[in-house]
Amino acid sequence: MQTKKGLLSNSIFYVFVSGIGIAMIYPILWMMASSLKPATEIFNNAISLIPSQLMWENYSAGWAGFGGIGFATYFRNSVIVTSIVVVGTLLTGSIVAYGFARLEFKFKNALFACLMATIMLPVQITLIPQYIIFNEVGWVNTFYPLLLPGLMGGQPFFIFLLIQFIRGIPRELDEAAIVDGCSKMGIYWRIILPLLRPALVTVALFSFMWTWDDFLAPLIYLNNSTLHTVTIALRNFMDTQGSTSWGPLLAMSSLSLLPQLLIFAFFQKHLVQGIATTGLK
Repeated sequence: MQTKKGLLSNSIFYVFVSGIGIAMIYPILWMMASSLKPATEIFNNAISLIPSQLMWENYSAGWAGFGGIGFATYFRNSVIVTSIVVVGTLLTGSIVAYGFARLEFKFKNALFACLMATIMLPVQITLIPQYIIFNEVGWVNTFYPLLLPGLMGGQPFFIFLLIQFIRGIPRELDEAAIVDGCSKMGIYWRIILPLLRPALVTVALFSFMWTWDDFLAPLIYLNNSTLHTVTIALRNFMDTQGSTSWGPLLAMSSLSLLPQLLIFAFFQKHLVQGIATTGLK
């Protein structure tokens, strides 16, 4: 009887979880299926995921872009911005986190309090002052406003996550390295950084997704169409010829989602491990 009850309980649980999973993934499946549907069928037969005919022309039309600019240009811009931001966030963010977690200096507690306060600060509050500064130095309509935050310490949330991970690394490793003649920078490079791999993978994944999906910053700082990222280009599909080209729009939306799905699928194990080992279960 207990075995039957346990089997029934597990069956109900898996059916319930599977239903939630299908409900969550259905919009993505609908987008990908609709990208292959004729324009008249996208909303007239919205529930069905099976196109009456495969319209690969939606992908070719979307990749051709608009205004003489192909969608490859927008993908290239997003790849450039995202790659530099991710690498900069990993390098500078880990150095800042190492300083807070291991080094002693004046005003350390006050600076850490400021760091924690900025985590709760909405980005809209600093948007206007940042725009004024970037405009004064002539960086508006360039990639610099998008790259600078990642190259100057990264997001405060990422720094806090790395601090929590470094605090879990035994200090005896630092002391042993000092006995062997290792400097503070040598401890960071030879001891701390290799052990940070799970947390660094987590930071890289979140940084990639947030930067790739960022719509507000490119919209504010980039005026030249040749500098637009994928998010702005997808929005521009809704303005061409006074109507929305839903087929090409959904086709390019599916392609823009593909890098995130692939990266998450390959690094999912490290993502879970990095979050769990930093106390953010």
